Amino acid sequence: MRIISGNFKGRRITAPKKLPVRPTTDMAKEALFNILNNQYYFDDISVLDLFSGTGNISYEFASRGTENITAVDADYGCIKFINQTADSLEMKITTIKSDVFKFLEKSKQKHTIIFADPPYGFELETFSKIPELVFQNELLENEGLLIVEHSKHTDLSQLEHFSYSKNYGGNVFSFFKTN
Repeated sequence: MRIISGNFKGRRITAPKKLPVRPTTDMAKEALFNILNNQYYFDDISVLDLFSGTGNISYEFASRGTENITAVDADYGCIKFINQTADSLEMKITTIKSDVFKFLEKSKQKHTIIFADPPYGFELETFSKIPELVFQNELLENEGLLIVEHSKHTDLSQLEHFSYSKNYGGNVFSFFKTN
């Protein structure tokens, strides 16, 4: 994987093969950040990266100037890798090893952008818990955005707070906003 833009543009990051991850493709990530770039000043926002895996999305935000980033993943190897990478690049990324759903139930901190990249194999009912918990616990700031990455075989358009989705190959980003 590589960082698309910002201070670390072009930097390649190689994650250990043993991590249980499926990083967002460079093409999809570039398209996503083109959308976000038109809506936010990256140095003024707070980001929550759920199911953060390799930290791919967190690094992209940090490279673009975001200093308030929290990455949550249940896998110790993923958290360790994100910490090592963030330290080596001097990025301000706070990591939390936790089940994402338990984290969302207890969290009180609001964020401008919440990005979730759960396993594509989740059932619709499990996917629906993400926006449900985010909005029920009021974890988005005003004008905030929840983005859920999923496969083209999953349709989240019927969920409450759904705004729109964008398809990039086999990847889909569904965007959720406060009504």
